[in-house]
Amino acid sequence: MRQRLGRWSVTFLFVLGCLTPALPAAAAGADEAAVRQAATQFYAALNALFGGDVAPMVAVWSHAADVTYMGPAGGMQVGWPAIEAKWTSQAAMKLGGAVEPTDVHVTVGETLAVMQNYEKGTNTNLGGKPATVSIRVTNTFRKEGGTWKMIGHHTDLLEQLAQ
Repeated sequence: MRQRLGRWSVTFLFVLGCLTPALPAAAAGADEAAVRQAATQFYAALNALFGGDVAPMVAVWSHAADVTYMGPAGGMQVGWPAIEAKWTSQAAMKLGGAVEPTDVHVTVGETLAVMQNYEKGTNTNLGGKPATVSIRVTNTFRKEGGTWKMIGHHTDLLEQLAQ
């Protein structure tokens, strides 16, 4: 069984390497900078959302049917209409505070990029008291029309928000 898993893993990595073309160094650097800028815009949008403003969040996301959101309140939303509804309901909570990404690691391909990091900061819990935020996060971006858009956001659960 272990040998079978080993062969499968090697095969998977080989196929993945073949399907994910390497970028020339200059393009990779420019795309990484663009992905980091898209992430900066996402976190600015997230902090605006904590104040009740959903519009910046709408701007940073892809509006495609295959996007996914698995946020700190739990559940999984698939497709832009479900995700937009979730962000709108979260904006209405006006959680206040702010979070920022720390320990950021970005991997960039030709049209897809993945970012792993921590989100650290504070919000107000549903009882109105300050609550610390310290969660693991994976963000996924896709290049659409030359612009990097968020297509996935997956976080740990936060007890104060979990449903």
